[in-house]
Amino acid sequence: MSVSNIVKSIQDIMRKDAGVDGDAQRIGQMAWLLFLKIFDSQEEELELLQNDYESPIPSELLWRNWASDKEGITGEAMLKFINDELFPALKNLHASPTSNARGFVAKEAFSDAFNYMKNGTLLRQVVNKVDEIDFHSSDARHTFGDLYEKILKDLQSSGNSGEFYTPRAVTRFVVEMIDPQLGEKVMDPACGTGGFLACTMDHIKESGVVNTPEASQTLQKQIYGVEKKQLPHLLCTTNMLLHGIEVPSQIRHDNTLARPLRDWGLRERFKVVVANPPFGGMEEDGIELNFPAATRTRETADLFLQLIIHILEANGRAAIVLPDGTLFGEGVKTKIKEKLLNECNLHTIVRLPNSVFAPYTSIKTNILFFEKGTPTENIWYYEVPLPEGVKAFNKTKPMKLEQFDGCADWWGEGKTQKSKLKRKNRKTNEQAWQVSIDEIKARNYNLDIKNPHQEEQVSHDPDELLINYAQQQGDIQKLRDQLKDILAAALTDSAGKTGKARGANK
Repeated sequence: MSVSNIVKSIQDIMRKDAGVDGDAQRIGQMAWLLFLKIFDSQEEELELLQNDYESPIPSELLWRNWASDKEGITGEAMLKFINDELFPALKNLHASPTSNARGFVAKEAFSDAFNYMKNGTLLRQVVNKVDEIDFHSSDARHTFGDLYEKILKDLQSSGNSGEFYTPRAVTRFVVEMIDPQLGEKVMDPACGTGGFLACTMDHIKESGVVNTPEASQTLQKQIYGVEKKQLPHLLCTTNMLLHGIEVPSQIRHDNTLARPLRDWGLRERFKVVVANPPFGGMEEDGIELNFPAATRTRETADLFLQLIIHILEANGRAAIVLPDGTLFGEGVKTKIKEKLLNECNLHTIVRLPNSVFAPYTSIKTNILFFEKGTPTENIWYYEVPLPEGVKAFNKTKPMKLEQFDGCADWWGEGKTQKSKLKRKNRKTNEQAWQVSIDEIKARNYNLDIKNPHQEEQVSHDPDELLINYAQQQGDIQKLRDQLKDILAAALTDSAGKTGKARGANK
């Protein structure tokens, strides 16, 4: 049976279980099972390569010792083992990144994981199906890599989980243009399920330089990521195992923004940063205090942009996906953009069609490419058009990598790293235009500059008009809420002063 059919069978079995409700729980359940299977496959390989190798977790918890026997424990005995032995033991492993690093990876993966299934017989059936996948086979790994993309897409069907997944076409294009090299420290501070990091590893491997054990170790040690939420973190860790990282302890389960900006030392700088941070959301109270007073905000995307500028090393390069709101926003957003243009060369803004992330958001997005160390003098814009005859991308017809071909050909001469980074011989065309820093300053750092070669098209599509109307109503409501807050603060302040005055008169 193919890997695709196996996973479909797993999902069908889980639908029969009363404890598993919806795509997110099915994927969460599948994620920890796949993690343990892949982890054990690596364990077997390490045992063959190292004579004195010792497992970082108790042997009775290894997949082969409780799961591989198709006639093994089932029913209530299976549930008791999973809930009372396996999960508690992995959650409480004595392991740290410095002592028992692989054990620490397992501990982190299970820190917030949960067994949703309530029927031990169905769970046995699921375990048997997972066991059919041979992760020692390179073909199976490759096939599963494609299937993994489908699993991640399914996350988007679970409601608020769309932020976990960046379309594969976008991650591949960004990585090809940013062109990470072997030995360069690469960071994704909001890594989700690891799309950018997995693409980075594939990109470096495809260049042919990972041809020795030493080069392989260098590649494994140059990949860094942080993810706030448990399920995408577990999926990212599993993704890194699939890509050959033996100890993905540099994929941390944490909120990158919860650390004060000043605490990121000089040794914690990165040559390459790639990210699609969550946008449109607000961080919890107090997170903004980790940032300079002049640029404090609770908006997630604005905080990540500041963080990325800070953690880039001199001459480091970055690519970040941001919404239009960041480009035209004022107030704190203006100060953040001014900092970006003063400290970095924002050389390219790639404007994406507004349906790239549909149907989960219609917000227009952009990819900002910049390098740290020299101020911006000119910004090139490139607007990626929808393919001819296509009104919008959607779930069944997503954006494809070849739709970036025009931008990739325009990017710079040749395909070598040197020409990519120098971006030679760019020319203005119907999709590309250049704007000077003087014009940007005259616009008060509004970067939302329309394509001057194309007339603005007025859409009469009912769905698009309804979406725009809903966005406008949302913006109006935000302004109302801000005004209410300002008035409430003014009234509170006024009442306080009146009270003080009365007290003084007494």
